[in-house]
Amino acid sequence: MLTASTRDVIAATLPAVEGALGEITPNFYRRMFAAHPDLLDDLFNRTHQRTGEQPMALAGSIAAFAHLQLEPDLRRQRFIIDRIAHKHASLGVTADQYAVVHEHLFGAIVEVLGDAVTPEVANAWDELYWEMADVLVREENGLYAEAGVSPGRVWRDLVVLRREQVSPDAVSFTLARGDGGDLPRFTPGQYISVQVPLADGARQIRQYSLVGSPSVRAEWRISVKSAGEVSTHIHENLFEGDMLHVSMPFGDLILPEDDSPLLLASAGIGCTPVIGLLTALSESGTHRQVTVLHADHSRAGQPHRGQLGTLVDSIDTARLYQWYREGVDGLWSDTVRRGRMSLDGIDLVDGVHAMLCGPTGFLDSMRTQLLERDVPESRIHFETFGPELLRTGAAASSQGSRASEHRGAANTL
Repeated sequence: MLTASTRDVIAATLPAVEGALGEITPNFYRRMFAAHPDLLDDLFNRTHQRTGEQPMALAGSIAAFAHLQLEPDLRRQRFIIDRIAHKHASLGVTADQYAVVHEHLFGAIVEVLGDAVTPEVANAWDELYWEMADVLVREENGLYAEAGVSPGRVWRDLVVLRREQVSPDAVSFTLARGDGGDLPRFTPGQYISVQVPLADGARQIRQYSLVGSPSVRAEWRISVKSAGEVSTHIHENLFEGDMLHVSMPFGDLILPEDDSPLLLASAGIGCTPVIGLLTALSESGTHRQVTVLHADHSRAGQPHRGQLGTLVDSIDTARLYQWYREGVDGLWSDTVRRGRMSLDGIDLVDGVHAMLCGPTGFLDSMRTQLLERDVPESRIHFETFGPELLRTGAAASSQGSRASEHRGAANTL
């Protein structure tokens, strides 16, 4: 916990620091990548660096953590810490890397804020940084221990057993150990990181949800939509018999342990964690009420469309509603709808847990609609991948009623 004097300094200087984060974070990344170019090539999402999205994510996480020290909210703090820790663990982040970040982040703060960074101010923000870092390192080490590996030792090479087209622009890959042995267990809804060598020598990382059955111990299955340099590389270069460098499974978008009703809502390739959750529910013979919502541009381009319908049909208490923007003229009905996803006409029973996965705009819309329908914030769970993860987490923490949080590596480091 921060000392009282540190909290007072943070409270007094947070507006100025928060207002300068738009300058501090790009400055920080420039410094760090100049000293450690391998981090840009082999750890951080360089596309998001070019667009400026990653610096925005870091700014959001710092501001959110600072606010939560001044106005403690353990549930929201737990949300942010858990989400960052799982992402870091999937990347193999280790404690020594926090010192690298500290050096260049504080160099940027001093350069941008100048004389405003008195020794007292520097010490307070230094204490805040190491409080956040220590919490994250403890959480990450706990995840490594649960996975049965040493910190950072999450990577392995698997062979591609099967490559299957699941939509015009999405491919499913079945992965296995070269010796045919069992793979580590995963919890439905989790993901793995994938690192691929690109033409310029960089080894970029992205995350993909596991869509297979956790009961099949010898195989993992992921689906990849052709978008961005890593996913496009996978589409063009990965085939049966090839090796793929992947991490242990991580992620905290998992089924609540009680028997409460569920709302599973996704958009586009965001259906992949929903496929994993539905697979587990189907195999368990669940009696929970399950409402599944999915939005896509068209039926022709919808990944896992047949599998989604089959899984819902296998659960007696489940029902599926789908939205399309085009391509199904004459097929509109109560369960097949036109336009963007809406909760109008969808029954939300008391005690429902809503689990969402999709792009930021989709999450923002659905979260707002759920809150308007009196679903408590504590029962709204969401996942997406990319820098927007931390912006959403920060928004959920500092604004309460507005979200601004799979397809890229989201780092606070």
